[in-house]
Amino acid sequence: MLDGHLLLGWLLSVAFVVALNAIGPTAAHFGLTGSEPLTIFPLSQEPDEATGKSHYKVCDRLKLERKQRRMCRRDPGVAETLMEAISMSALECQYQFRFERWNCTLEGRYRASILKRGFKETAFLYAISSAGLTHAMAKACSAGRMERCTCDEAPNLENREAWQWGGCGDNLKYSNKFVKEFLERKSHKDLRASVDLHNTNVGLKVIKSGVETVCKCHGVSGSCTVQTCWRQLSPFHEIGKQLKQKYESSLKVGSTTNEAAGEGDSSPPKRVFPGHSDQIPRTTDLIYIEDSPNFCKMSKYSPGTSGRKCYKDKNCDSICCGRGHNTQSRVVTRPCQCQVRWCCYVECKQCTQKEEVYTCKD
Repeated sequence: MLDGHLLLGWLLSVAFVVALNAIGPTAAHFGLTGSEPLTIFPLSQEPDEATGKSHYKVCDRLKLERKQRRMCRRDPGVAETLMEAISMSALECQYQFRFERWNCTLEGRYRASILKRGFKETAFLYAISSAGLTHAMAKACSAGRMERCTCDEAPNLENREAWQWGGCGDNLKYSNKFVKEFLERKSHKDLRASVDLHNTNVGLKVIKSGVETVCKCHGVSGSCTVQTCWRQLSPFHEIGKQLKQKYESSLKVGSTTNEAAGEGDSSPPKRVFPGHSDQIPRTTDLIYIEDSPNFCKMSKYSPGTSGRKCYKDKNCDSICCGRGHNTQSRVVTRPCQCQVRWCCYVECKQCTQKEEVYTCKD
């Protein structure tokens, strides 16, 4: 007989998985989860500029799905915003994982292999992609780069009668609506598709939870008789930090395949059973269905950690997977003893020093 608490946990896990499979639409590919190269294209203002369709080329080069391409083309500001979202998401992913074995390697074949599996790294890629697009779109609206949206409309702020609406708020309402439509697609009604949608929505929720009301005071001698207030999103670096924390505490919901630690392929899950976590996933948790490889040696998932720079007494043991590290000394010259000179420049000396560089052994 099962213990009562274990039985309840098992039933809740099953209910969670059933609920995932019951979800209708799932997330379409875009950004770090898409097939497009992650090269940031310059916005070309060449042949089609006269017709006002110069952004069509960018929309086509991003290899979007049909509906996404249509949404990209209907507003000239969307193409630039999509590229900004891809760049911002990629840079933040690489920053957050700079000390990890998997350092968000986004070269085509590695990324494609990870996206075929249900790793926790895959979960992060879906979340950071949707968060990046939502953030970029909301900022593009408030910056006046879009034709179909502007500043955020005045929300129901506390003590609104004492505030004078002003500034230009980030338009999260329009951004959310756009992103949900842009990423929506018909579900294949399998666990993996539902998990991808769940992780995409986690990115949206983290953006929404970071909205703050920012106010500035106006009045005689700095008194705060009148306040100008607007809504503002958290810096994207803060969003990335929160998603990294969710990655660290992500929960496995379970599948019949558990071969990811090796290098062989595994077949799609044919049935579902509760995950190994004692916790029941919440809508704000990142979830995954397969254990990740160790990323120590070159494989189809990463180039491995051979030759990777590490930091002694901080992460060399982990990054180098017990293989040890090489130490090299080099002489570097950097600006030092900088002083601000009247009126408008900084004067520095050049200091030479020796430093040690640590890299993982093969």
